[in-house]
Amino acid sequence: MAVAEKATKTATKKVAQKAEAPAEEALLVTQVKSGIGTKPKHRGTLRALGLRKVGQSNLLPDRPEIRGMLARVPHLVTVVPADIADLTALTSGRTRRSDAHSSSVRGDDEGTR
Repeated sequence: MAVAEKATKTATKKVAQKAEAPAEEALLVTQVKSGIGTKPKHRGTLRALGLRKVGQSNLLPDRPEIRGMLARVPHLVTVVPADIADLTALTSGRTRRSDAHSSSVRGDDEGTR
């Protein structure tokens, strides 16, 4: 029983430490210039950042490896520091284009088109 109690105390400590940790910082990265005509390493870096098209944005954690990738392609992206707590409201209200478009295809709003 002593082993089980010790494991429970250790798990409780870890949870408490995570709760005390500050919210993880994040970066909102937006591609502003095309990767066409750039070096293959730059195109690969854009892909690794999760960017495919101009105007596309991705929320990434603020870590040294991400900062290093951003340092490779500063001429292709813009970076805005963001707190994850602030962005949850932003991302929760998103709707997919297919969902918004499907109502007009079905004819739910016939008088508007």
